[in-house]
Amino acid sequence: MSYLPFPNKQINIPYLCKIGEGKFNKIGKYLIDKNFSRIGLFWGEGMETLFGQQLNATLEPHGVEVIAKQEVRFINIEEITRIAFNLSPDLDAIVGIGGGKTLDFAKYTAHLLKLPFISVPMSTSNDGFCSPGCSILVDGRRKSVKASIPFGVVIDLDIIKNSPKIFFYSGLGDMISKVTALWDWNKAFKKGYERYNDFASLLAYNSLDLLFLKHSTDIEAPEFQRSLCTSLLMSGIAMEVAGTSRPASGSEHLISHALDKISARPAMHGIQVGVATYLCAMLQDNPQTAGVREILLNTGFFAFVRTKPLDKDEFIEALRIAPTIKPGYYTILSEPGTFERAVELISKDPILQTIIQKNLNI
Repeated sequence: MSYLPFPNKQINIPYLCKIGEGKFNKIGKYLIDKNFSRIGLFWGEGMETLFGQQLNATLEPHGVEVIAKQEVRFINIEEITRIAFNLSPDLDAIVGIGGGKTLDFAKYTAHLLKLPFISVPMSTSNDGFCSPGCSILVDGRRKSVKASIPFGVVIDLDIIKNSPKIFFYSGLGDMISKVTALWDWNKAFKKGYERYNDFASLLAYNSLDLLFLKHSTDIEAPEFQRSLCTSLLMSGIAMEVAGTSRPASGSEHLISHALDKISARPAMHGIQVGVATYLCAMLQDNPQTAGVREILLNTGFFAFVRTKPLDKDEFIEALRIAPTIKPGYYTILSEPGTFERAVELISKDPILQTIIQKNLNI
């Protein structure tokens, strides 16, 4: 068996990295310290109303000027390119403040213009705030595209702690998926389909350790929230090191992407991914299956999903089409008989029975 070659590549990591209480109030200082005095600013919907004055109070004393400002409502490639190439050529950096859609819009704008991007996430719903990729609409369909990893990440835990619980559970679901994603990646490597990067794998595993070995499982505890932010950030860096999303995305993400395509009302990304991770861990006979189950039980993730279960018919259809989402992309779902095993587990596993159910309202 011949393996794919290992080309040398340059790795970029965030140069500015701030996680803690009160960090939002220091954004002006962080920007001017890096000689970014003229910025393009992208807000999530409603974010400027909530935090506009607070941001101005930190930018003005340091002489940081907002040259262009945009509220992000759409995420289609046409809108991104139109706005990007109409921005002033004198910008020093792009700053995005908001959720995943806003940060992806701002990140891809910065990538197109070859400008540094400062990511300011206002929730912990997934690891996209520090990843080298974006999820945008191309010809009306969601597509993952390569971008540049952020130059900087600023996370204010005083803001994060006020997020609705669903954002913490979504971030948790996206984080725990590294267990199954890394299994899929390693198996794909052993079959000769993929290159494997030991250091990227180590980073991804360590991001799990930061979250699950260091602190309690109380999602409202400040130390848990800090660790979740740090873990999601490390996951993004692992993808940059690997040059692929493999350290963070495998069979469980294919199921979530399939659900996004067919569901009448898709759940939040990390919620779908967390449910799929538990199922895929069992399909893999993953040695960490018991740990995944324990984490999702003890944090209340399963109990939260139980209040609004995923639709069983949609989930099974998503399982059927998931291997076609990325042709030639090996995961446990590529193995013969896996679909049938998965359907059986959904019907028999006591936890899956409560979080994937027939929905008579759809």
